[in-house]
Amino acid sequence: MTAEIVKNTVVTLKYTVRDGGGELIDDGSEPLVYLHGGYDGIFPKLEETLHGRKQGEQLTVRLQPHEAIGDYDEELVLLEDIDQFPEDIEVGMSIERIGDEEDELFYIPDIADDKVVIDGNHPLAGRMLVFEITVDTVRPATEAELQAGEPRGAHGCGCGCEHEHEAGHAHAHCGCDGEGACGCEH
Repeated sequence: MTAEIVKNTVVTLKYTVRDGGGELIDDGSEPLVYLHGGYDGIFPKLEETLHGRKQGEQLTVRLQPHEAIGDYDEELVLLEDIDQFPEDIEVGMSIERIGDEEDELFYIPDIADDKVVIDGNHPLAGRMLVFEITVDTVRPATEAELQAGEPRGAHGCGCGCEHEHEAGHAHAHCGCDGEGACGCEH
């Protein structure tokens, strides 16, 4: 019997993502692993489409901007005087601005004369995303994964092993050190 994607399963997807015009966004060099069932590991519309699919299935999923990153907001594009920025500012940089409620990340798409254009939209805002997906593996989540709300290894040792292990105990077969080798800050 082939494993089916249902609530509280850990799903591994092989995928690529392109925009609506065919431009490659993500080559999927690393598989996407998420906990299925409303844990916010992937876009809700994508999770909804995957529900009930079986291991080995291939599909194409098109997400409209509002189903993915969101629509492009022209009000998040600002024109600022260049003297408000460091001297080494250049096109393509990202800057963080301290806001009233939270810090905001802005991208610099253009600098002209004494002005800097800053854009607070996500780089993929307003773009359709097209996922080419193969459901690689599906397995029941462990109790620890359900409590954490994410698959094992997402913020653990990062070795991707299909087994639990104690902190500080290395695995010769995968090269992990058992201690946060994934480099994340969690």
